[in-house]
Amino acid sequence: MRAVKVVIPATILLGGFLIFTSSMYGTPEYAKKEKKSCTYCHATVTTKEEMPKNLTATGTCYKDNGHSLANCAAPKK
Repeated sequence: MRAVKVVIPATILLGGFLIFTSSMYGTPEYAKKEKKSCTYCHATVTTKEEMPKNLTATGTCYKDNGHSLANCAAPKK
């Protein structure tokens, strides 16, 4: 019983770390520069190789305007 009290919270904590850290594939420099999350420009967060293929209209605008959001509209929710 004592082991269950330790194992279950540890499993939940580890699962949370895996879920939230495994989805970090974007270019950190762009996210820091613009102070936006990856999903601001990408439809879904996937592998690093797939990220350029799932750009939203905002992401395409960002790419086409020299990596600047100055002329880009915010994505519709």
